[in-house]
Amino acid sequence: MDDADFRPPPGDEPRPLFVAFEGIDGSGKTTVSNRVAARLAEAGLRVRHVREGGQLASATAENIRQLTRDQRNLALSPMAELLLYVARETQQLDECIRPALRSCDVVIADRFLSTGYVLATAGRGLDAARVAPIVAAAADGLAPDLTILIDVDPQVARARRRAEKVARPTVRTVAQGAVGAGLLRRLRQGYLGLARTGGVDGSAWVVVDNSTAELDAVVARVAALITEIRAGGAPTPLPELPVPSLAAPRARDPEDAREVFLAWVDAEATREPEVAGHLLAGTAGWGYDERRWLLVDRVPAIIANGLGGLGDEVSHALREHLRASQPALVARSLQRLDDAEAWRLREALAEVAPDGVAVSLAGLGHERAWAMRRRLWPRASARVVKSLVGDGGAEAWALREAYLAELGGDDALVRPDLAKIVCRSLRGVGGPRAWALRERAWQGSPAGALQSLAGLDEPEAWAWRERHLERAPVPVMTSIARMDHDHAWALREQVGRGCKEVLDSIVELDSARAWALRTALADVWPSTTVKSLGVLGTGERGRALTIAVLGRHAELSLLKHAAALARPSTVQAVAR
Repeated sequence: MDDADFRPPPGDEPRPLFVAFEGIDGSGKTTVSNRVAARLAEAGLRVRHVREGGQLASATAENIRQLTRDQRNLALSPMAELLLYVARETQQLDECIRPALRSCDVVIADRFLSTGYVLATAGRGLDAARVAPIVAAAADGLAPDLTILIDVDPQVARARRRAEKVARPTVRTVAQGAVGAGLLRRLRQGYLGLARTGGVDGSAWVVVDNSTAELDAVVARVAALITEIRAGGAPTPLPELPVPSLAAPRARDPEDAREVFLAWVDAEATREPEVAGHLLAGTAGWGYDERRWLLVDRVPAIIANGLGGLGDEVSHALREHLRASQPALVARSLQRLDDAEAWRLREALAEVAPDGVAVSLAGLGHERAWAMRRRLWPRASARVVKSLVGDGGAEAWALREAYLAELGGDDALVRPDLAKIVCRSLRGVGGPRAWALRERAWQGSPAGALQSLAGLDEPEAWAWRERHLERAPVPVMTSIARMDHDHAWALREQVGRGCKEVLDSIVELDSARAWALRTALADVWPSTTVKSLGVLGTGERGRALTIAVLGRHAELSLLKHAAALARPSTVQAVAR
């Protein structure tokens, strides 16, 4: 589309237009909004984007945003969280948006007050009647002329976020992550509900499907619509913007799921190779290997990161291919591997990627692993401590104490990065000293402290879990993984249907209660139900459940987890 299509018509100067972009994390709203702003500016319009490049224009608002994203604030109540979100957007409004509307043709906001409303109501369960007046007071009569909802399948959104974190390691984990994937799904439904009803203030909304759309097409359509509305010629009601979609089709059985999943990966590799590479993480064998090789030089960090724990011949060949360009990720991918090739790579990478090699030693307690820890200690002490996960032995404690002394003592654990390292090393470790460190580390990393309870069957551990279950179900569920214990089941029942991590906590459990939970949640969390089977999925009962779930649902992650259960002989025959 020619830039001339975006120029305002002759005659009266069109009024300034305020446009807000909304959507769940990973929807692509930041990318789309920035590209739309650039396209309109290139066409000669005066455009002000108040979150250009993902950074809020108001430094004060950005500081408030970082407060809500900080996992140390795990105890933040839903109402306090709402007030902080509203404060952030009010600051943006007063400091940036209102002044810009006096001098610009188009003002664009990446998130506005609808974010706080949806998070409080759909996300945290606050009564809309309490939330709406707070949001209205903050808006003080100003509403967007148009809100663009960038809609996306939450599973695609999660894949994008995880791929971004690998490609750009500085991406921070937000506090919302402590409540799991259920929040993302509820937020999406909340946004769609606002779009159907006209938002909190009755303003105009347009929904744009960005799950598998061509980005250039989305940007062009949104820019054209904004220009049309500004000129006064937009249709009423506003339409959805149709874009090509590759919604996951149904599959009959694990073998069929494998073919459908790989076809989806092939299509996604053209548009978003990072996401395609991320979806191949943890896969190996027929069909997967050639695709990993096709992407290895396009998204090397993503492929290297996806090799974690894979000890097959092709995965080792990929490590060798990536060793020079991605030494740290290759080294980290050796976790849980104790074969000759893994040790050859550790020896080769010890000097260039000591941190990664140290991390890869987690769970290894033999003398060769300890010799490598001692060798790496002078240059990678933090990662060596991190590798002590689950080890309550004398030498492990000697290293923890040496690390703390190096930091200046237990008081250093108020720092989030240090608290996370120590908590990681304490996972599954009991005793008075471990509990003293957890207590000290709580301020720096509450989620890490909860995760460090992994497998602990002690009264104090259960008390911690009970106390923090409501605000942090994900780390609590992580801490009871594979525990077939009455206390663990009581916690799972309290979490209920809204948290998929309740299923993650029963991976490969073969008890009657585990099977009953899978059956109860199969239509709520179909993909996680199949994932929770693990090796049980290759048995007749697991296969029957997988086929039943595939018959009722079509989701990308469901296809991936079901494909992992495909029978090898059938897979090879199909591949040939």
